[in-house]
Amino acid sequence: MSINFAITGVAGYVAPRHLRAIRDTGNKLIAALDPHDSVGILDSYAPDARFFTEYERFDRHLEKLRRGGDKDRVHMISICSPNYLHDAHIRTALRVGADALCEKPLVLNPWNLEALQQLESETGKRVFTVLQLRHHPTILGLKEKIDQSPSGTKYDIDLAYVTSRGAWYLRSWKGRIEESGGLGTNIGIHFFDMLIWIFGRVEYFEVHAGDATKNVGYMELERARVRWFLSIDIANVPAELAGKGQRTYRSITVDGEELEFSDGFTDLHTTVYRETLAGRGHGIDDARPSIQLCHAIRNAAPLGVQSYSHPLLPRSGGA
Repeated sequence: MSINFAITGVAGYVAPRHLRAIRDTGNKLIAALDPHDSVGILDSYAPDARFFTEYERFDRHLEKLRRGGDKDRVHMISICSPNYLHDAHIRTALRVGADALCEKPLVLNPWNLEALQQLESETGKRVFTVLQLRHHPTILGLKEKIDQSPSGTKYDIDLAYVTSRGAWYLRSWKGRIEESGGLGTNIGIHFFDMLIWIFGRVEYFEVHAGDATKNVGYMELERARVRWFLSIDIANVPAELAGKGQRTYRSITVDGEELEFSDGFTDLHTTVYRETLAGRGHGIDDARPSIQLCHAIRNAAPLGVQSYSHPLLPRSGGA
């Protein structure tokens, strides 16, 4: 049965994946919100959707639809707005009788999760999050391998993710730590969730470098020792790749073996939607461990370069 969707942050980077997923799962987008009006993409997915640049008018429209009966109301709100707005937009969804499907991070602060769970109990509606890496075939294969290995095995993992961004990044909400949560939260949470899901809970962590353009550290999980390096600085792309014009670099090694998952991302959001609508979505408790870790990383004092730091750190200039 087709259901009605609304979306917040429809002019943003990740919104097209949600628009495609809503369409490809046979559902209908009926309302959209973004303070920016460069939203011509709606013509390709939902030309009849009502569009709002003001939250107050969007909220009033959803409330009006709620009072019009089940056929007309919004059943689920997809939240693609800036990170610091996620909590408020989730609350809006629950208040107007809709479930929420929210991009990562679900919230910036762990204590907000308890409040949202209370609202779930009060409203009978659910909060879901997008953990698309949990559906990637390569990641699923790795999890199966780890689950079947001897319980005492501990793996050594190096994670490097360099996704170079221009000067605009630091001038936008993404560059303001109180709004984005910083690099560890904004771009690292995808990988942190995946690693915790596969290798178990965080036992220890430390930050070696942390500023507006990079986040580097070390952590121990139940079944892994992890060195991570996150950066938006093109200078951290390996020289041989940068020389070919490549602006991104992604590498995960498990005991020295490269994990290849460059492909297979195209339809992951659609998979998330199908699973969520089928009752197999990821909820607040699934999101909690990575949110707790990212919050702790954000508030930790960097220790500087250590002998066991990620090998990319010395060439970045240290802490």
